[in-house]
Amino acid sequence: MSKIDQLKTSPLCKQESTVRGDCYRFTILTPYLIRMEYEAEGNFEDRATQSVINRDFEPQIFHVIDEKDNLQIITEAIHVLYDKKRFSKNGLTVKVKYNLTAYHSIWNYSDPVKDLRGTARTLDGIDGSTELEHGMISRDGFSIIDDSNSFLIQEDGWLEPRRDGVIDLYFFGYGRNYRLCLKDFFKLTGETPLLPKYALGNWWSRFYRYTEQTYRALLERFEEEKLPFTVAVMDMDWHLTAIDPKYGSGWTGYTWNRELFHDPAGFMNFLHEKGLRITLNVHPADGVRAHEEMYTAMARELEVDSDKEIPITFDVTNQEFIKAYFKYLHHTNEKDGVDFWWLDWQQGNSSKVVGLDPLWMLNHFHYLDLLRTGKRALILSRYAGIGSHRYPIGFSGDTIISWKSLEFQPYFTANASNVGFGWWSHDIGGHMNGIRDDELSTRWLQFGVFSPILRLHSSGSMFNGKEPWRYNKIAHGIMNYFLRLRHQLLPYLYTMNYRSSVEGEPLIQPMYYQFPEVSEAYEVRNQYYFGSELIVAPITEPMDHSLNLAKVKVWLPEGIYIDFFCGRIYDGNRFLEMYRGLANLPVLAKAGSIIPMNGPNEIGNDLSNPKNLEIRIFAGDDGQFELYEDDGESLEYKKGDFVKTVMVLDWNKQFNFKIQAAEGQLSLIPMRRNYTLKLIGFQDMGEIIITSGNKTIQFTKYYDENSNTVELTMAEIDVTKDLLVQFENKPELSVNRVEEILLDFLDQAQIEFQIKERVYQLFKRNSEISKIITELHMMKLNQNLFGVLCEIILAS
Repeated sequence: MSKIDQLKTSPLCKQESTVRGDCYRFTILTPYLIRMEYEAEGNFEDRATQSVINRDFEPQIFHVIDEKDNLQIITEAIHVLYDKKRFSKNGLTVKVKYNLTAYHSIWNYSDPVKDLRGTARTLDGIDGSTELEHGMISRDGFSIIDDSNSFLIQEDGWLEPRRDGVIDLYFFGYGRNYRLCLKDFFKLTGETPLLPKYALGNWWSRFYRYTEQTYRALLERFEEEKLPFTVAVMDMDWHLTAIDPKYGSGWTGYTWNRELFHDPAGFMNFLHEKGLRITLNVHPADGVRAHEEMYTAMARELEVDSDKEIPITFDVTNQEFIKAYFKYLHHTNEKDGVDFWWLDWQQGNSSKVVGLDPLWMLNHFHYLDLLRTGKRALILSRYAGIGSHRYPIGFSGDTIISWKSLEFQPYFTANASNVGFGWWSHDIGGHMNGIRDDELSTRWLQFGVFSPILRLHSSGSMFNGKEPWRYNKIAHGIMNYFLRLRHQLLPYLYTMNYRSSVEGEPLIQPMYYQFPEVSEAYEVRNQYYFGSELIVAPITEPMDHSLNLAKVKVWLPEGIYIDFFCGRIYDGNRFLEMYRGLANLPVLAKAGSIIPMNGPNEIGNDLSNPKNLEIRIFAGDDGQFELYEDDGESLEYKKGDFVKTVMVLDWNKQFNFKIQAAEGQLSLIPMRRNYTLKLIGFQDMGEIIITSGNKTIQFTKYYDENSNTVELTMAEIDVTKDLLVQFENKPELSVNRVEEILLDFLDQAQIEFQIKERVYQLFKRNSEISKIITELHMMKLNQNLFGVLCEIILAS
């Protein structure tokens, strides 16, 4: 393979970190991570594998006891006991030193590992949940990667199978320091690449027989609706599908259907002019048949008899086929405008070489091949095992349209971080079957906004499109709002993208990553951190139509939390049920959180770093955020071409908010910016002075008492100077307007008027919350009604 097709690896370990015998070798990579090998002839493997590409860790301090039939290796975290024979249950034991459990933190070779699981290859055809593969995170304090059957990566980049009988294990004994475990996992298996910015915007996808004219009309309607999109996904009908039966099925194809798209290059240029990137769906399993435009040239190169129309067999184990595969089937289309490929492999994990998964080969070589452009590579494809995070983005398959499918996806997405797989793309709204349900579609879209990738998708049924205007008026408006919100969040999302790649912190994290010793954190599997600042609890069940609200169980860690949408303030360190109408879902910012966003007038397909920034600052504690910006697509960031801007809320001492001078390659951002600062959860305050350098800045101030928000707007601020917002007095946390919230809820609730009156009067005549709750309980109200009232009254 060419050099561009080779993965950058550092597979050699430090020799001083190894303990070796005639047929065994232990490599102490960190105090918590040990490689354990057994090979009867003593031929140990130093090449990279499909899963592991870096063993060049710093030398570690450890203690060795080496006796005749007893080898012990002791680090600060792990104690290995080994009898120097072929690994066996009785001969190899590893103990994790942390006092986690009475006896579950001891592993004997071949014992099953009890971990919190990782992810799965696909959700194809799944209606609800499915079994997940093993992951790296365990409450017992250890996990294992068995790399014994992983193929080896040769110097030329090609793959070689292992010798039989080899045992090659990696023992992770990180206790419950899950985030450190994950960081070292990325160091061992490779970092998650930085995604191009366009991947974080809205994607339009549909299995539908579009023409150039109907697709242009679709984009015109999006523009009328002011809906931003950055990726156009062309499902399989871009190519010929109705082919002569003598060639087989039209499922695999590479020749444009010019009845639908008479000028493919011109059409893709039009999409680029509209600010969209293009991905084409391919099902490569059937190879190349004689009806394809490129068949003759490709057959000649591969010495296939084209006169007899012999099919070119798809064979990922053949280097010459792989070279021709890219040269004839992909590079020409990429030259015409294709930005990346949707690899829709559905044919299992078997190839001509036993154990070599075609899906892994496609993901690996497609991703590396796209790097030849000098831009960041991207694919859309299913998960192919440990190490798949190196080839984003994951396509979770053809999901069933149902509440059960939606209920599983938040957990499935967050849990994938346990194998470092942080960029799942789901068929938002579901792909097929099911029933029309506007509420379900709206809730699914809301989850999509707060998931890694927002890709709307549906089947080709004329009744199953995901265009917002196809839904009822209320759902239509809510969907439009959330699609715009996704693009408003791009500055925050892109910073989290950088954090994922450089710091090994996935965008989506289970709650137990931050609170590994708190049992409650393991009980809310559908709740997760969305970046460093937000907690999200998607609603995945239908609403109670008598209340016009749906509920979700939420656990709030200790502290103060503020609703991202309405500014309601909650005390933490407890479970509670949160109820929301169709227009929003529980998204909570901890006190001191800072969320940089595009200003509302920046919402569109243009991905330039914005001139207008809206910054949401949440009251109650100190906070800091470092905004990351670069050109969004090239690899120049690796050379230092990026900008960082630090934002600091000093709630406790200096009583100010500061945007520090931007640092880095300033040509990447506007030199002057317009800011809208939304101070959420703040009481209205006295005098505010804003300065930049030695200059006083003019601004407008507005207080929205319904959302507890102070809004400050200012224009043409020099990004090379600090911007300081100084509060005259110590800012105060707002108090929820409980009576107004209660009245609003009761007014819209579809319940008996007498109950409304009784509840409201009860609230008015009692000042003690305990008495109110007690009397509400004695009224024997509907459970959900009682739950809503408790949330309103007991929020803070």
